[in-house]
Amino acid sequence: MSRLVLASSSRYRRQLLDRLEIPYQWTAPDIDESRREGEDAVTLAHRLALSKAQAVAADYPAHLVIGSDQLALFDGDILGKPGDFDTACANLRRFSGHKVSFMTGLALIDTRTGRHRVVNDTYHVWFRALSDEEIEGYVSRDQPYDSSGSFRMEGLGIALFERFEGDDPNTLIGLPLIKLCELLREAGVNPLGNHRETPQGS
Repeated sequence: MSRLVLASSSRYRRQLLDRLEIPYQWTAPDIDESRREGEDAVTLAHRLALSKAQAVAADYPAHLVIGSDQLALFDGDILGKPGDFDTACANLRRFSGHKVSFMTGLALIDTRTGRHRVVNDTYHVWFRALSDEEIEGYVSRDQPYDSSGSFRMEGLGIALFERFEGDDPNTLIGLPLIKLCELLREAGVNPLGNHRETPQGS
């Protein structure tokens, strides 16, 4: 049985993790994702990613548990999932013609040792100047109500953008695979090593 657990119900994160070809289990964490008073983006992304992993860790002794959460940052605001058509459209109208940053927190808990690491990765996108017709048509088709930023990068959302900037485009979908590979290697699991554990520090 795999020692790797993804604390997420997102099929998009599962699709990304599938690319590493490491056997894993997944489960949906139940946490309060509300922002706390005075909490900045880095602190919030850190807390939510770690909280997701912690929420299921007790059920998986001697496992490596992954938690991840994404925020959209624009004009001083921290935006989460839009939840409905009107909010998604309003967000895209604000983003039209502008740069928006997406911060993804990533946590890995080793329940065998109790150790954990949390890192953040940020990716930047530039939206095209979008008409109301384009925005409403897109939201109707992709229905990105559970996606930070009000779009699905893995769907028709690619048509909204002019360009990207960042180290790992997977961050935009919600699971920074480059940083995840780094954390897994530190924990003794090498994605290129036939999934056998390697000694710590090797």
